[in-house]
Amino acid sequence: MRVLVTGGAGFIGSHVVEALAARGHEPVVFDVRADAAADVRDRDAVERALVGVDAVCHQAAMVGLGDGVADAAEYVSRNDLGTAVLLAAMADADVRRLVLAGSMVVYGEGGYECARHGVVRPGPRDVAGLDAGRFEPLCPLCGAEVTPGLVGEDAPLDPRNVYAATKVAQEHLAAAWARATGGSAVSLRYHNVYGPRMPRNTPYAGVASLFRSALARGEAPRVFEDGRQRRDFVHVRDVAAANAVALEADQAGGVLAAYNVGSGEPHTVGEMARALAAAYGGPEPVVTGEYRLGDVRHVTADSSRLRDRLGWKAEVGFADGMREFAAAPLRGE
Repeated sequence: MRVLVTGGAGFIGSHVVEALAARGHEPVVFDVRADAAADVRDRDAVERALVGVDAVCHQAAMVGLGDGVADAAEYVSRNDLGTAVLLAAMADADVRRLVLAGSMVVYGEGGYECARHGVVRPGPRDVAGLDAGRFEPLCPLCGAEVTPGLVGEDAPLDPRNVYAATKVAQEHLAAAWARATGGSAVSLRYHNVYGPRMPRNTPYAGVASLFRSALARGEAPRVFEDGRQRRDFVHVRDVAAANAVALEADQAGGVLAAYNVGSGEPHTVGEMARALAAAYGGPEPVVTGEYRLGDVRHVTADSSRLRDRLGWKAEVGFADGMREFAAAPLRGE
């Protein structure tokens, strides 16, 4: 297949390009980093890029929590307007296969269970509790402690920040496109992706990049909250492989299929920071007690649907991945 990869010069997109080429496909990079005119919000540029294309792998996005709502308009423009322009152009060009870079942020908090009430959905954490160091969510029905578990694709969508809201909107736009055109649409809900070519320290970088950037400066990684928040750190090559598998799969038309993309090995942020610091040979992490209001406490993936239906599984283990990442170059942005 000839595959247009939006964001194909970026962190994840560049690995997707390599994975597709290795499997015999012809990836076409569309990215403002490679060509200042390659903006998904530019209908003419997108139409030119779609000529002769069989499928689109849509990686282009503004990522991270950003700065509260100050940059909300930019997030919506890049992520949602850009996706809408792309989908409209795909409809006109009769391109009917889409894989979207989704995100676990659409869930808000992950899965929790109360001993008394079973599966529950804690509401947003409050400033007073966070200021007092009360980081763990409680049962919304009885106020008791809850046990975090895995979150599946059928969990309600509950975005807790601007970026998350734009990722939900992208999925709804893709679903509307699929219904209108009969096209095949897949959203791969990435969990915490890390690996070579991550952008170095910026307000929009992932936590692994922030820690790695601190170590490169000779500084201790600063771990927010108490460091016990659980995440699923998945290697970028595994994410790229998931994109290739999803593009090749025989997906039903007219609907959006969503798949979690996680390693299946939940770890705390503190564990990740310590593993990375040890592999790098840098200073021990410092737990600061700080927090970001838009963050959630625990969110880890149940990726069994992707394994069962498409045959994908993560190949890079946590320890090996962290050792590689400690030595890998970061991308300057």
